[in-house]
Amino acid sequence: MAIAESGMPEEAEVGPFYHINVKVNGKAYETEVETRLLLVHFLREQLGLTGTHIGCDTSNCGACTVLLDGKAVKSCAVLAVQANGREVRTVEGLAADGNLHPIQEGFMQEHGLQCGFCTPGMMITALQILERHPQPTEDQIRHGLEGNLCRCTGYQHIIEAVRYAAEKIKRASAKPGRPGKTRKSGRR
Repeated sequence: MAIAESGMPEEAEVGPFYHINVKVNGKAYETEVETRLLLVHFLREQLGLTGTHIGCDTSNCGACTVLLDGKAVKSCAVLAVQANGREVRTVEGLAADGNLHPIQEGFMQEHGLQCGFCTPGMMITALQILERHPQPTEDQIRHGLEGNLCRCTGYQHIIEAVRYAAEKIKRASAKPGRPGKTRKSGRR
């Protein structure tokens, strides 16, 4: 083990730092980050966006999934510096103007969650599925969710939640107004 001039092991030394500009859920951030900082820790610890969960730290479970420039990535496998100049969308960025996103509503209506730990990653992955396949088949949903683990459900309710969201978005886009807009949470 190498010892730094400070007397601490080199791996305990902080730095180097890198200046990043990143847009998260539509809001621009400019900050310094340690070059080894994972995106999941940047989101949770520096920005306070704790909806992105840390599950396995090995990119196996999908609880930390976010959209990076529109592509679902596991934020425990991406460095914060890799998000420089890019856009990140987390589960906190789904709802708009106090209205649930159809995916959020689908998970609620179709019982697509139990303990809720995997739910943020599942919802973000579902968003990517629906952007790629607006009316997905069950096989497309199942394939799209591969890499996102849920230990509580049998996945069928999650599949139904994605179908619910697809239909809700389809109906909303057929009407004049804003596509994907749903009722406010807590109101009937």
